[in-house]
Amino acid sequence: MLESRVARPSVRTVPVLDIGHLLRRLDWLMLGAVATLLAYGLWLLNGITRDDIPGDPTYYIRHQVVYAAVGLAGLLLAVFVNPDVYRRRRLVIYVTLIGSLLLVLAGGTSARGSQRWISLGSFRFQPSEFGKLLLVLCLAAFLADRGRRISEVRTTMVAIGIAVVPTALVFLQPDVGSALVYVAVLASVLFVAGTRWLHLGVLLAAAAIIGTGVLWAAPAAGVDILKPYQVQRLTSFTNPSQDPSGATYNVTQSQIAVGSGGTTGRGVSGSTQTNFDYLPEHATDFVFASLAEQRGFVGASILLLLYLLVVWRALNTIAVARDLFSAIVAGGIAIGLLFQIVVNVGMTIGMAPVTGIPLPFVSAGGSSLIMNLIAIGILQAIHARGRGPLRSPARFW
Repeated sequence: MLESRVARPSVRTVPVLDIGHLLRRLDWLMLGAVATLLAYGLWLLNGITRDDIPGDPTYYIRHQVVYAAVGLAGLLLAVFVNPDVYRRRRLVIYVTLIGSLLLVLAGGTSARGSQRWISLGSFRFQPSEFGKLLLVLCLAAFLADRGRRISEVRTTMVAIGIAVVPTALVFLQPDVGSALVYVAVLASVLFVAGTRWLHLGVLLAAAAIIGTGVLWAAPAAGVDILKPYQVQRLTSFTNPSQDPSGATYNVTQSQIAVGSGGTTGRGVSGSTQTNFDYLPEHATDFVFASLAEQRGFVGASILLLLYLLVVWRALNTIAVARDLFSAIVAGGIAIGLLFQIVVNVGMTIGMAPVTGIPLPFVSAGGSSLIMNLIAIGILQAIHARGRGPLRSPARFW
């Protein structure tokens, strides 16, 4: 009798994650497109940077392959992490975001007038790149927790406040391009979350007013918020022929490179703009112009079609997401990726100001590549856990 009255200790069983079922529910079309895009980008970068380091034609591509391997490992890990983990740890993610950006301002590595990197021995990374993804996760967690109050002004204002702090820290580096991506991320997550059109309109108007003040009103009053070269970059695209040997030199050379590529390109050996360094930053900011010169309209079209396929599948993830948080994350990643592609390609052909935004999966550099591959892994995790529960409700971590 006594034994029957004593509650037996409950045994908490830990379900086993059905890896096979999870893998079958991945978006393999997206993964195939990303794999093709990554391989295509490495091939293009190999030809573009062949003559950049005398005596070492594989310098850039060796480093890029290492970055790609690290990014693919991050992608694989992200697939097995339940998106709920990010939602529960949103405060840790936000503190990490702000802390890393403050660390850059306190003792980051400077290059070409900007302080954007943290150096750990021979390894150097750019926190503002990873911040693009971290900001999406933080904002998505906040908005999802207030799903029923998303139409309230207070919710919109708090979301803006969450985004303003990291955006301002990135702007102070200075990194106008990444700051613009942060603003695009804010707008995209608010849109996907269902924020009222009136609030979005006010946000757009406020952004326009701030931009006007920074570019014209403040300088007219004797207050220079931006550096002179940044003002020239942001305004010279309206008249690129005004100073072809100065402020608009990069854009002018970029347009020459794009136009000279023709239909099939001039090939690696015949690309004078790239090989003779007439085109600055041809492995990073203006890599699309070098691609167009070497591979022509056909090569550029292949790249853009691959981007279109990846973005389409990313947007499709919103529709299959199992909850509001996952849908907002997918929307923020997809629209943020699209924004970077449009701005980078636009600035190489003179349709957008030069902002220093890298071309995803193609520009040389590890931070952007690793971050984008991890973002794809998160999209895959969302897609695999959509359309109903997994066979096993196990969570990784």
